[in-house]
Amino acid sequence: MEWTVYILRCGDGTLYTGCTNDLPRRLEAHQKGKGAKYTRSRPPVELVYREAAADKSAALRREAAIKRLSRREKLALIAGREKRGAL
Repeated sequence: MEWTVYILRCGDGTLYTGCTNDLPRRLEAHQKGKGAKYTRSRPPVELVYREAAADKSAALRREAAIKRLSRREKLALIAGREKRGAL
């Protein structure tokens, strides 16, 4: 089972970071207002970054590391991924 760490851009411009083992299902939940409490009040959401993790433990560690980044650092992370053409 592959785990994914992802960043969403919310309707108000804020960024939300999460992890899941079923990204399409999780994105649908966020879009329908059934995802995290944070994203429920900030629709719509757009996937702007994702990266694979080896397992749940690695995904949780990476999610925590990304959450510790400043907004500027998160935007640089997103921009770097977009430049490489990988989302």
